[in-house]
Amino acid sequence: MAWYRNTYQCDECGTGWDDEWSCCCDDECPNCGARDFSPVESEDLSVFVERTDDGDYEIYYSPAEAGHEPDYQLLAATYSKNLSIFLRELALELSKPA
Repeated sequence: MAWYRNTYQCDECGTGWDDEWSCCCDDECPNCGARDFSPVESEDLSVFVERTDDGDYEIYYSPAEAGHEPDYQLLAATYSKNLSIFLRELALELSKPA
């Protein structure tokens, strides 16, 4: 399942906040309760690469079965930075809705 960190800015009180969702949806200001704010920025967290202590690259993704949390699963581990970049891009494509 796709997973995003959305950044919002309230036009009413000026509060800024981040929230993680499975889509780039509108949100409510946590400070004043004003509604229907679209994200000003969204970061795709569906897939990420983590460098291990021994120098390998581990590629994690959020599977389609994930519900209200990303439930990251290990896709692959490699010593090659170039391969990790390729696998990350491939996993991003696969995590998009059909």
